[in-house]
Amino acid sequence: MLHRMGRTIRLSLRILAAWLLASGLFVHTASPQTPKPAFPDRLALPATDEDLPGAGPIRRYDWFQKLWHERRSAWDAERAKDQGAVVFLGDSITQEWKQLGAAFPGVKIANRGISGDTSRGVLIRLQGDVLALNPTTVVLLIGTNDLEEGATPEIVAANVKLILAELKRHNPRMPIILCQVFPSTATLKRPADQINAINALYLAAVKNDAQVIPLDTWRLFADANGDAPASEFPDLLHPNALGYAKWAASLRPLFATLRLVETTPDVFTPEAGFESLFNGRDLTGWGYRPTTEADKASAKKWQASDPNAPPWPIVTEPVAFDGLTSSPDGRFVVINGRLVVTTPPEGRKIQQLYTTREFGDDFVLKLEFRATPNADSGVYVRGPQLQCRDYGLAGPFKGLKNYKPQEWNELVVTVQNGVARATNNGEVLDVELKVPETGPIGVEGDRGQMEYRRIRIKRMPR
Repeated sequence: MLHRMGRTIRLSLRILAAWLLASGLFVHTASPQTPKPAFPDRLALPATDEDLPGAGPIRRYDWFQKLWHERRSAWDAERAKDQGAVVFLGDSITQEWKQLGAAFPGVKIANRGISGDTSRGVLIRLQGDVLALNPTTVVLLIGTNDLEEGATPEIVAANVKLILAELKRHNPRMPIILCQVFPSTATLKRPADQINAINALYLAAVKNDAQVIPLDTWRLFADANGDAPASEFPDLLHPNALGYAKWAASLRPLFATLRLVETTPDVFTPEAGFESLFNGRDLTGWGYRPTTEADKASAKKWQASDPNAPPWPIVTEPVAFDGLTSSPDGRFVVINGRLVVTTPPEGRKIQQLYTTREFGDDFVLKLEFRATPNADSGVYVRGPQLQCRDYGLAGPFKGLKNYKPQEWNELVVTVQNGVARATNNGEVLDVELKVPETGPIGVEGDRGQMEYRRIRIKRMPR
């Protein structure tokens, strides 16, 4: 009897549950459901390292996973709008550049920085965050957080090689600007020697690669100890407004060469009595001259001191470039009124471009120049070279008060009675060159990018 009563009760309960379920008054929870992921798989940080490209640390702190998803979700919604942008790719240093767009007016910018990211994290999100935008140019700064997580410089450089390979595979003609890792401090697990090791590996990785332009953003900021200066990095890791302004200034000459900014020709009329040596349109009146014996001797010394130094180009016959907008090797290019000495893929490449004319009278030579950080160049005055560089970093006149880093500076050279003297923005340079009776005017390329414009001369017959 009890058995029949129990069976009747169980049947009644099943009927009641069915009625409640049908009426919507009861939700069945007897079997546990698999919890839904917090974020969509396509945008979430992978739960494990399994089958992921690269090596080294991937941050999985809760705050980082949340930020990763939030920023990537916002970018995913803006993918169509950001097509063809200049993409800045990196970590918190990039993310926190609040005035990035204002730094480059008229340029479509896509900021793809995620605070806390590592080189491997960038590699993982490269396709969706960057390649899907078909960028015009990519500016890459990454690596500092890897050090905090214990990665070796070799691991960081290996990941960056993979990043660069993917970017190049996507578009073999897309310029890539590789910024050196900024200085920080050993107290934040980012010692100068480790940062220098990463940067050296970066330069080695892109040597002879014309698609990647390395930018010396370490020397741009480093203090005498190789650390971040508190005046520009208050927390010794992230730039303040002054630091970001310096980074923008360092990029602007490269952006001009890539025709992203300064896209209208520089129109200039020389002062009365001055004659233009450079017409701003092409290389008419300029060319290569046979390499002098003095330069050959310098080349031997240079290569003896550095076995890895690239060969110094030896010119045996004069070559004129009249009507050309670029030298055949692409080292000297005319862009919107500027004579650009491009960044050599070799790292360093000493090369001279001369006027096809010679100048025997006394004269005043005026020109303007602009240099990327630590760029090295020179102006030849009838043969001898006057160092014309990023004076603040490369010297030899590091104490100049009027020099404007990564901006246009006016160099005035006066040749009188066989001696050349010069000023930079009106400030006297501590140099006197004895020059021959006659000879051409020349400009040099060595390291980094140099630009010259408004080159003119006023002859003063004796």
